[in-house]
Amino acid sequence: MSSRFVAGMTVEDAIAACERLNREGIAATLDSLGESVTKETEARRSADVYHQLLDAIAAHSLNANVSVKLSQMGMDFDPGLAETIVGELVEHASRVDSFVRIDMEGSPYTEATISMTEHLQSRSRDRVGTVLQAYLYRTETDAERLLDQRIRIRLCKGAYKEPPEIAFPDKKDVDTNYGKLARRMMTSGVFCGIATHDEAIVESLLTFVRERSVSKDTFEFQMLYGIRRDLQRRLVRMGFGVRVYVPFGPEWYPYFMRRLAERPANVIFLLKNLLQS
Repeated sequence: MSSRFVAGMTVEDAIAACERLNREGIAATLDSLGESVTKETEARRSADVYHQLLDAIAAHSLNANVSVKLSQMGMDFDPGLAETIVGELVEHASRVDSFVRIDMEGSPYTEATISMTEHLQSRSRDRVGTVLQAYLYRTETDAERLLDQRIRIRLCKGAYKEPPEIAFPDKKDVDTNYGKLARRMMTSGVFCGIATHDEAIVESLLTFVRERSVSKDTFEFQMLYGIRRDLQRRLVRMGFGVRVYVPFGPEWYPYFMRRLAERPANVIFLLKNLLQS
């Protein structure tokens, strides 16, 4: 089952998956799996993979970028090191006309992730963006903060287990907030990624696009590798931009199991989308 959702073990595997997606008219975001490193050597080793990815993307003229996690770059033991490492990746992305997405992890990382994105955006404009999670109460404020600086946002629902003091506990409230935030971002004039596999949300946003004459050039739909491939292809046929998040690497098993264990809804999501695809 892992091969359905993980592109492989190596940079070469990830690039091959990206090439297949590009042939279907689908862009990619490449993610070398791993998180919570404890040594500088581990953080540097993780970064080296991303430097290889950026070079390979440029060499193969791929429609792709990369997504990094701060905990994978040393954030847990040396935030300054993490910012240096990610800053080097953003500079590399600038040289090869690419882009770095700083992924969002659990709520303890939210403010640090946003702040670092702001710092890096001020140095390398339009080469870095981040992710916001619709299930957090704070996200509407965070979205305005980032949009004011024209920072590109990927909007997702959120997959980490969070307490009701900081996150909507009910799915319907998350869905409502997601739709509200997506509409705001899609009409902000700042390019955004609408990351969802929820067909009801997708359909409501398609209606919104038609009714408001929202340009297809101002946003793209984003989905996970191996999930709702039918919906990905339908959106491409309709002329919308679609980007697939492509995870790879030897750390796939612990990463995969942590995501399933920390939030039972992730298991339901996986099984549901296996059947739909």
